[in-house]
Order: sequence, then C-alpha cells, then structure tokens
Amino acid sequence: MSEFRTEKDTLGEVQVRKDALYGAQTQRARDNFPISGLPPQPDYLWGMVTVKKAAALANMDTGRLDKEIGEAIVAAADEVLSGQHNDHFVVDPWQAGAGTSHNMNVNEVLATRATQILAADGKQRKVHPNDDVNMAQSSNDTNPTAVRLGALRATPALLDALEGLTTALREKADAFDRVLKVARTHMQDAVPIRLGQEFSGYAAAIETAAGRIHDAAATLGELNLGATAAGTGINAQPGYVDSVIQHIKSITGFEVRRGENFFRLTQSGADMAHLSSAVRN
Repeated sequence: MSEFRTEKDTLGEVQVRKDALYGAQTQRARDNFPISGLPPQPDYLWGMVTVKKAAALANMDTGRLDKEIGEAIVAAADEVLSGQHNDHFVVDPWQAGAGTSHNMNVNEVLATRATQILAADGKQRKVHPNDDVNMAQSSNDTNPTAVRLGALRATPALLDALEGLTTALREKADAFDRVLKVARTHMQDAVPIRLGQEFSGYAAAIETAAGRIHDAAATLGELNLGATAAGTGINAQPGYVDSVIQHIKSITGFEVRRGENFFRLTQSGADMAHLSSAVRN
C-alpha cells in the first residue's frame, strides 16, 4: 500500500505523506526549500497558531464564519498550542516570500484537524484552509504578527536571565571591592583599579542592555493583524480588527494594540530590527 496520497492544487497533482495533516501547499514548500532541515522556531509557531485561533473567534464575532466550523478551528488550534501535532509543521525557516508557506502550513494542519474533529462528532463538513482558517487574513499580516508575538513570548525569559546575571555581577563587585589590580587600556598596563570596580561596570552594562531590550520589546505590541493584503484591510469585516486584537490580548495576556498605521507595520521590519539590535548590544 502506498505511503502517500495525491493532493491537487492549481499547479496540478502532488504527492503528500498519507498521515500528514498538511496538504499540497506545504508539500510544495518542502520540495522548493530543502535548505536547513530545521523546523519552525517554536515561539514563532505558537504566535502563528495564536493568530489563527484569535481570527476564528473574531470572524465568529462578526458573523462571517460559521460557528460550528469556527469552534472546530479553535479546538484544533488549542491542540497545537498544547504541544500536539508538532511533527506536521515542516516548512523550512529559510523560505522565500512573506512567510506564505508557513502561513499555509498552519492553515492546512488546522483545517484538516478541524475537519477530523467535526467528523468525530458525526458532522461531515470540510474545513477549508484558505476560505475558513485564513479568513480575513493574509501572510502580510499574520506573519508579522506571529513574529512579534513570538518575540514577546521569548523576551521575559531573557530579561529574567539578565536580571540574574546583573545580580551575580553586583555580588562579585562587592566581594572583589578590596582587590587592587592594574587596569588595562590600549592593550597595555594602566592606572590602578579595584577588581570590584571592573565588575560594577559589567553589572551596569548588563542592566542597561536589559533596559534597552525591555523598551524595544514594548514596540512589538503594536500589531498589523487585520491589515490583510498590503495593509488595506481588504476582505475583513467591519469590527474584525478590534475584535481580533482583543482576542489576541485575552489569549496571550500581552499588552497588544491595534497598529496606528498598517502600511508601516506591513512593510517595515524596523521594530524587530530594533529588538534584534538591542539583544546583540
């Protein structure tokens, strides 16, 4: 018996692993971008699935998404958020485009699981990855939002570690305060200095860096979710944006907010670059 099934899309037929929850678009991405062999970064994947759950809830709020289908999508998303089905997210992190293949991988997995959940309840309804899971969305707004949410999720652990390091360095600064040594400048001996003074500088440097990271991360709470394609908000119902942002806030506990200018947030990676720079400095 074949280990593969045949899926069809606008480009034709493609062979997909029989037990895979994903479909043709994901398989084509696997075929097109066999670069690193790495899975998606977990915090990013969590962010993307969180977006899909919030979008389903918001689309039910506006009355556009059928409640039965929407609840099945939410249930499927909750399974993934609890750590299930990780083996079905298989698109290489290094892939071309605006994260479209990652977006479709998540759409296809959630659509398949939602369909299975409905079938288990005796409801023979097919959930569509684009029409249902990706409703009122585009890779242009889901991907930037997922990246921001993933970074917001990862940052607290980093700040906690830096706080611990700062405390340890301060303790060493106190312990070494009476140790006299020769300072070094321009790769040669210089004036006398206490070793504790050197360590106080290390502590202050880490503390200052942590402050920069904290401030840079705060900018990531501004989301373009609801901007859809290119920032225009096309194909999103009135009320969708405010609803989806509120659901993101409720699901994550993050202080997220609707973007002031969707066009900036959709086209610019400056906020993420700012955080990246703060982390590296």
